[in-house]
Amino acid sequence: MPRVPPALTSKACDLRNSATAEERALWQRLRHARPRFTRQLPVGRYILDLACRTAKVAIEIDGSQHIENAERDGARTVFLEKLGWRVMRFWNSEVRKNPGGVAEAILASLVDPRGPTHPQPLPSRGGSKKEGS
Repeated sequence: MPRVPPALTSKACDLRNSATAEERALWQRLRHARPRFTRQLPVGRYILDLACRTAKVAIEIDGSQHIENAERDGARTVFLEKLGWRVMRFWNSEVRKNPGGVAEAILASLVDPRGPTHPQPLPSRGGSKKEGS
């Protein structure tokens, strides 16, 4: 993976330090979740608000300025999807009104509907019996 340009790293750090109230509210609910989430992750030339690297899920929290930037947001989504990311977008007002519900929706999207498999499956019961037993 190519090295992140220092200017982009600096911008991500600034964004972490000046997070919006909605970003902070959602982060409080996701920061201890597994798989782990991170804030302000640089990917390509973009910085994701929240991201789960393991599941490759990008969380974008959009304010009213995104209404005018729908075309740019669409290009961003296409770019991320080509890299294998799934993008979930929420409006600031959604997070403000129901941060727990938004966090639940995000976490539910990470669950494999087939359910977990046992890390060490039991051996099969087939096989031959010993003679003389």
